[in-house]
Amino acid sequence: MPSLIPGTGPTIASFISYAAEKKISKTPEKFGTGMIEGVACPEASTHSSVQGDFIPTMSLGIPGDAVIALILGALMIQGIVPGPQLIKEHPDIFWGLIASFWIGNVMLVLLNVPLIGLWVKLLMIPYKYLYPSALFFVAIGVYSTNNDMFQVGETVVVGLIGYLLLLLDFHPASILLGFVLGPRLEENFRRSLLVSRGDAMIFVERPISAFFLFLCVTLLAAQVYVRLRKPKALAAHDNAEGNAVSTARPAE
Repeated sequence: MPSLIPGTGPTIASFISYAAEKKISKTPEKFGTGMIEGVACPEASTHSSVQGDFIPTMSLGIPGDAVIALILGALMIQGIVPGPQLIKEHPDIFWGLIASFWIGNVMLVLLNVPLIGLWVKLLMIPYKYLYPSALFFVAIGVYSTNNDMFQVGETVVVGLIGYLLLLLDFHPASILLGFVLGPRLEENFRRSLLVSRGDAMIFVERPISAFFLFLCVTLLAAQVYVRLRKPKALAAHDNAEGNAVSTARPAE
């Protein structure tokens, strides 16, 4: 589950689940045309990640999004510090949180099922009205953070760059994940080098670190292997179809 990665949130979870569903689908070219798989999978991951975000929040103190950050701040104001000892020191808080998940899901079912007709009608709004409205509210949200028009301009530039990346077939999930976890990765990388006095072998000598590095290298090698093998498989498939057509053609 993407939400188990500290600090990602439901947005990255939806992007990763969409990319995974598109990769395993038998008709990936139909994604983006309203396929039910491309709608149901990101929505399911978004809703499930809300509960999953509490795992790194309560065990590590790393919130997944802004709402959970507010909850984390409220707990710390009350003198409750999230961490591995939270279940032992505050079992009422922990199990009360688990119970709230059940109650919240039941309330969502009771609210959403009678309003299905309303949500379907919202989908009938033309894109020419929906997109400008979304951009307008995004600009308001960015400006209201620091009352700075320069950040609105930055948002426009980042949006244009994102549009170009989509045209070049870059997946947004990996870019967003790198943007969120990149600074934290650099900070802990420098901290590890300070502990080891500049010796990079610390990442290989430690069993846990070596295992994750090996796993990353294996995943990258598998991706490269699949990309290199795909053109060969397509060429073999085209040759097989050509041979089948020539065999089936009647002799002159």
